Amino acid sequence: MPKTAKSTQKAPSAQSGAKSTGPAVSPLAPKSFPKLPPLAGIRLATTAAGIRYQQRTDVLLALLAPGTQVAGVFTKSRTASAPVLWCQDKLKGGEARVLVVNSGNANAFTGKAGLDGVRDVANEASAVAGCRPQEVFMASTGVIGEPLPTSKIIRVLSDLARQTAAGNWRAAADAIMTTDTFPKAATATANIDGVKVTINGIAKGSGMIAPDMATMLSFVFTDANLPASVLQECLSAGIGPSFNAITVDSDTSTSDTLMLFATGKGGKHAAIAKASDKNLTEFRRALDGLLLDLALQVVRDGEGAQKLIRIDVTSAESDGAAKRIALSVANSPLVKTAIAGNDANWGRIVMAVGKSGEAADRDLLKISFGGHVVAEKGMRAVKYNEATATKAVSGREVNIAIDLGLGKGKARVWTCDLTHGYIDINGSYRS
Repeated sequence: MPKTAKSTQKAPSAQSGAKSTGPAVSPLAPKSFPKLPPLAGIRLATTAAGIRYQQRTDVLLALLAPGTQVAGVFTKSRTASAPVLWCQDKLKGGEARVLVVNSGNANAFTGKAGLDGVRDVANEASAVAGCRPQEVFMASTGVIGEPLPTSKIIRVLSDLARQTAAGNWRAAADAIMTTDTFPKAATATANIDGVKVTINGIAKGSGMIAPDMATMLSFVFTDANLPASVLQECLSAGIGPSFNAITVDSDTSTSDTLMLFATGKGGKHAAIAKASDKNLTEFRRALDGLLLDLALQVVRDGEGAQKLIRIDVTSAESDGAAKRIALSVANSPLVKTAIAGNDANWGRIVMAVGKSGEAADRDLLKISFGGHVVAEKGMRAVKYNEATATKAVSGREVNIAIDLGLGKGKARVWTCDLTHGYIDINGSYRS
């Protein structure tokens, strides 16, 4: 999670290779790290380069088979980081051989030096991998506005390349974390023309989460043989109901990067030229599911989060209106703190719907907590029960439904509650 400068520092959250006094693992975290199988054409290695903290893994190197195809979506921030600008430009080539990711420094708002640093890392990585710099992709996450210690990354690349191995997914997920309290990963399989292919993904994100494209950092890999144009269409469609439907604190990062790589080294399947090919239906469904899995893990690790909140808006004037209303509710500090305090304060939902700027009719609006109707027909529901409503907002997962009664538009958004833990994390140190 990128941060602006503050005067004090604190040890990062717990992860492999790090001694930490950071926050405990989120109570919403998965019970265990999933078992991701090795993928043909992908080798991974990580190390502690000392970019910000000592003895903390902070550099990931992925070597990809020749011919690997790549797609990506990136932040729409007008202050995007140097690695984002690099990747957006190099994505035009459609091929990737190397991915370099560092944590501890976002390399954002670092001027010409930031761009020069990206270029230097790309040149070294291409020499190590025996490819063109245009086939090297990079991402950085951490503090905004501090020069990236490029030399620390460059000097570990040769050793990392020799250490790469199939698997190593847990180490890869660990290396890209900042204020995350647990590493995030998912895996899925699908058939293309009767041939099994596998998809693996890792992600990081905990705060500064209001994606305007994807997540903070996420990297998805498949052994399927798919051209870059098809990958791009699948990825661009898949982020709408997943990464672009989550928010923790309404702040869009300078570094948001989601990339999808296809090595083509798995089982031989029919050639796919269009994303609409019926042979790709199962793959697209699996990819969408994996993206949603990773996105929800990010929300579950929201800084200080104790609850996962799902907001369903129906019967709006349009899908776009429904999405804007859902985000207005999801990003409301008043709504989020009420849920944190087990307070069934449906008046705050009414407020958030009204401030969205979208069409709403007091007498048609209906609000429910966990299936219990709390407000309708312009007032508190006749059958409203305080105890039932309170119970509905008191668990680890809270469902809020908002029916506008105006049209056919609908949207689903996820967020988390807002607790004092968020202030502790963001007010006391730079991540």
